[in-house]
Amino acid sequence: MVEIELKAWLDNHVSIIERLVTVGTYVRSYEKTDSYWMAEEHFGGDIPDSGIRVRREKAVDAEKRESRRALVTMKWKSLSGNIEVNGEREFAVSDAMLFEQMLGELGLSRVMQKEKQGWEWAVQTDIAGPGTITAEVSMVKDLGWFLELEILAEEGEELVGESRQALYALLERLNVAQEKVESRSYAALLRERRN
Repeated sequence: MVEIELKAWLDNHVSIIERLVTVGTYVRSYEKTDSYWMAEEHFGGDIPDSGIRVRREKAVDAEKRESRRALVTMKWKSLSGNIEVNGEREFAVSDAMLFEQMLGELGLSRVMQKEKQGWEWAVQTDIAGPGTITAEVSMVKDLGWFLELEILAEEGEELVGESRQALYALLERLNVAQEKVESRSYAALLRERRN
């Protein structure tokens, strides 16, 4: 599976939420805290665009049920225009703090932390292959408001192309200009903001 996604800066997140309510199905609200870990010799003191991510997540679904989980993710990022096409391996851990302690004992360092909170919708596409788009409106601490659109798909050039088409079609439907699409990772944006 690959994750095909784009993110766009938002000037008015409220209007995007109003549009998503009409085109999608509300899934949940969330708070996510991501810590990124890497061996120092691999990043030379700079914040990487990928590595091991430990995510602590709290969510409340549409039926008002609260959940908490900790996920460990390893991504392999690539760009296709402004669209990220990422390989990803992910699993849950029962104790994020203990897992991070183990990463430290293995010689990895926490090189960055990112916090975001927002809302998620599921939007059906009219393109056969991709199926459902996950749409999130998030406030990313120290950066601002973003729209993230994501499709999980089987690998294959044709499906990536169809997914890209579906993402841009939804972006247009939500009235977000393509110029607002951001190809840089959150890590790169946070690095620029902190320098």
